[in-house]
Amino acid sequence: MTVTQETLQEALQKYFGFDAFKGNQEAIIHNLLDREDTFVIMPTGGGKSMCYQLPALMLEGTAIVISPLIALMKNQVDSIRGYSQSDDVAHFLNSSLTKAQMKLVKQAINDGLTKLLYIAPETLTKDENIEFFRTVNVSFIAVDEAHCISEWGHDFRPEYRRIRSMLDGIGQDVPIIALTATATPKVQSDILKNLGLRSEHAFVSSFNRENLYYEVRPKGKPEQAMRQIIQVIKSLSGQSGIIYVQSRKAAEDIAKVLQVNDIKASPYHAGLDAKTRTKAQDDFLMEEVDVIVATIAFGMGIDKPDVRFVIHYDMPKSIENYYQETGRAGRDGLEGRCIAFYSYKDMLKLEKFLRDKPVAEREMGSQLMQEVMAYAETTACRRQFLLHYFGEDYDHENCCLCDNCRYPKEKIEVTQEMQHALRVVDELDENFTIKTLLDFVQGTETKEIKDYSFNKKPSFGIGKHHDVNFWESVYRHALLQDLLYKDVESYGLLKLSEKGRDYLKKTYPIQIPLNHDYEKEHVDTSEDVGRTAVLDEILVGLLKDLRRREAKRHNVPPFVIFQDPSLEDMATQYPISMDDMTHISGVSRGKAIRYGKAFIELIKKYVEENEIDRPTDFVVKQVANKSKIKVNIIQNIDRKSPLEDIAESNDLTMDELLEELYAIVLSGTKVNIDYYLDDTMDEAIRDDIYEYFLHSETDDDKVAYKALKDDDITMDEILMVRIKFLSELAN
Repeated sequence: MTVTQETLQEALQKYFGFDAFKGNQEAIIHNLLDREDTFVIMPTGGGKSMCYQLPALMLEGTAIVISPLIALMKNQVDSIRGYSQSDDVAHFLNSSLTKAQMKLVKQAINDGLTKLLYIAPETLTKDENIEFFRTVNVSFIAVDEAHCISEWGHDFRPEYRRIRSMLDGIGQDVPIIALTATATPKVQSDILKNLGLRSEHAFVSSFNRENLYYEVRPKGKPEQAMRQIIQVIKSLSGQSGIIYVQSRKAAEDIAKVLQVNDIKASPYHAGLDAKTRTKAQDDFLMEEVDVIVATIAFGMGIDKPDVRFVIHYDMPKSIENYYQETGRAGRDGLEGRCIAFYSYKDMLKLEKFLRDKPVAEREMGSQLMQEVMAYAETTACRRQFLLHYFGEDYDHENCCLCDNCRYPKEKIEVTQEMQHALRVVDELDENFTIKTLLDFVQGTETKEIKDYSFNKKPSFGIGKHHDVNFWESVYRHALLQDLLYKDVESYGLLKLSEKGRDYLKKTYPIQIPLNHDYEKEHVDTSEDVGRTAVLDEILVGLLKDLRRREAKRHNVPPFVIFQDPSLEDMATQYPISMDDMTHISGVSRGKAIRYGKAFIELIKKYVEENEIDRPTDFVVKQVANKSKIKVNIIQNIDRKSPLEDIAESNDLTMDELLEELYAIVLSGTKVNIDYYLDDTMDEAIRDDIYEYFLHSETDDDKVAYKALKDDDITMDEILMVRIKFLSELAN
């Protein structure tokens, strides 16, 4: 088909009403109309779908669009129909249709009425469909979400690997266009190879979304994260946003908390029936709902340009997921805020899910998660990190649109340490991952280190005077500056680049900021926009002194009286009555009555002496009886049901049940699990753990495990006795 620039512009105006193409769209469409195979990498919001929709409308015959998610097809088809006078212009074929409906779709194709047919790869595999497509005029094949082809991608789908053989079965010599928003260099080469595309017809747009602001915050306790989320949403009142979570339960719970705080929100996850999911999606598009709280299934193919914020309450499993999900903000070119809440505990939970996977899948999943952790903890420009991950250079000193660039950490000199770090990679024959390299420089005698006799090498422990965060920062910076590169096919072995070898021959000064250590960083529950209060550090100090005195008076550890997050909340909200105190994070009415009087008196006096205006306008309301699950757990413990049975009946893992119980006792509710401990735990072990907490300065489970693990005490035993301890002494 001969196409001039004028006829393309006319077609764009005729079919879609636009006056100009975005980015590479025009060149891509030209290439496809010239019957050339085409590979497109274009970030979310760049206009990928236009690259196949316009040619489909211009060409004779029907374009077959292979798409992975059945739930999205209706939205995509509705979108195209909105520009046409006939519904037959676009159809979908998938397992949601009845045989009669499939027959009508095929009839419309035979009649030459259908320009675009969306089809799931599972549907395409059926012999009767392959036979049907042999008989119709196919204009071209579009493979959407092409990263699903690659085992090295974040969303591998085995049926996508069979697309090439299916197309050969159709037997028509038609061009193929493969499209994706996220693909690392390795995934790109995998797509080209699997589909048999020629790479000279690849169109790679910049991955830089200049209008997005990236930020990562320490998650802290769930109620702290919720407070911040509500503050963000209230500061963007009436704007559309998406909150991503990992579990269905979290989607339901967070949506409820938002609703009771007068935010129009709906949950969205695979456990809801199709009708409820469709209603949530439609309500979001029609602005009946401002916020969707969703598992990762939501958002692909949703054409909503004015999403102003994307919040990750849980970190995703890969950088590709993160980039794709944040990419749903600001598709209209206006600013979008992308805030992620990071917790190392959350990453450990994700790693647990990998344990039952095949080895290769487990290794790949673990590698993807390591990159997410590196992104969260980096103090370098987040934009530079993301672009580097996808193989794109970003040379700007300061992007001004990420938290690390806006609030930079102080840099330190690491020239000598960088030399050590690179030499260790060379000394170990470029054959180990970052974990082994960190153990080596720090002089940690792990089994692997001993097995290879690395502890005998002269440079073993060369960096033991620095902590692991320091060396992680050095190695991550070496990767960002291309002094090292990661061999993906070897599951993340670090190798020296030419630039790295040149650096060892001729060094130059290097200064870097150290990575964030979110375990130590304070959770700031104040907001820059619409800020209601800031943490009063002086009052925190006074409250901690009072807590110490009260702990001595009651003969319990300080954390039993009130935990640090509760004191910080008091030093932000200034509670001066018993009612005020019950609104403080982690303080129930019972706890307020038992321990709160002295704290209220101190705060009241402090407020008067310093003439402080108390922030009375922002209180996060909680869902009444926050969760049926909590009530069910408490009732079953009263009946002395085994904890395993309680977990199973509430669709929880044992870890999740212990977490729920910890939250229950922290909120001031007593639970008695002695009946279970009597049956399952040695009395001496129970006494040792109880005694530990009685004299410990913190109830942190990781600190406790470190102190007690040499006595063959497990983490589960620590968590259960901690529940008993807090229930008896703190409530």
